[in-house]
Amino acid sequence: MPYNRRNFIESSVAVTTALFLSSLEGFASSVAAIQKPSAGFGLKIMAPYWGFSGSVTEFCRKAKADGYDGIELLWSPDIARELFAALSKYELEVGFLCRGDEPALPAHFSTFQKVLREAVEHQSQRPLYVNVHSGKDFFSYEDNKKFIDFTIKYARETGVPIYHETHRSRMLYSAPASRLYLEQNPDLRITLDISHWCNVSESLLEDQAETVALAISRTDHVHSRVGHAEGPQVGDPRAPEWQPAVEAHFAWWDSLVALKKAEGKTLTMLTEFGPPSYMPTIPFTNKPVADQWAINVFMMQAWKKRYL
Repeated sequence: MPYNRRNFIESSVAVTTALFLSSLEGFASSVAAIQKPSAGFGLKIMAPYWGFSGSVTEFCRKAKADGYDGIELLWSPDIARELFAALSKYELEVGFLCRGDEPALPAHFSTFQKVLREAVEHQSQRPLYVNVHSGKDFFSYEDNKKFIDFTIKYARETGVPIYHETHRSRMLYSAPASRLYLEQNPDLRITLDISHWCNVSESLLEDQAETVALAISRTDHVHSRVGHAEGPQVGDPRAPEWQPAVEAHFAWWDSLVALKKAEGKTLTMLTEFGPPSYMPTIPFTNKPVADQWAINVFMMQAWKKRYL
């Protein structure tokens, strides 16, 4: 091949990417070999409906074919009949996302309670868990605490776990804001999507290790998107330029999985790399820079190699 700068760059990137993926897979295997699953430990990996362009039935078929244990999606009674039929046909478990979006507390809290009850009390199939977007970043501590108190009581009544997600614009939008809720509410359980905290803090949280450790101790569900200092989602976790961010996230997840193995408890995980505009796009085309589904399958496989 004649030498030119373009060929050199493309060849260099290809080689570096291959080396990174090879080292990641090797490290995953070594971690799995050292940390054998203990009695009672389980890992269930869920596929995100977010960004899928086909029907719910098509989505469930694809998720099952690619090796997922279940799916997570925003609860809506409009798709309930098709959804529960597909879950039964493909033998998948389900987790729901529930939330309120109104800017004023009374209407917001009323919607939150309504959709959560609908999702949990539908008789076709009880969810494995419910992930909630709780409150707002501009609500007071006292107002946001109402969401915590309600979900703790309701989870005890129904037996369905309810996890509050660490999500921008919501109650747990940042590490320092979340610390108060975690310290003051010992029964609060969370969905750790730490990519949001990286974005808000413009860092990989190197200076907030104590808060991250506290959050990990309260985590039962993970959204395994990889964020970075300037955004909630890297372009492609397989690319070598994102290796520091990928390694930071896996270090946090290593600590969490080790804790669940020691406790003998089940951990659920959603591969939550999203579509545009979470996924970066090529200017003027809005074409994503990578394949969302392929990235999420890669994350699923990386978790299985690393932790099972």
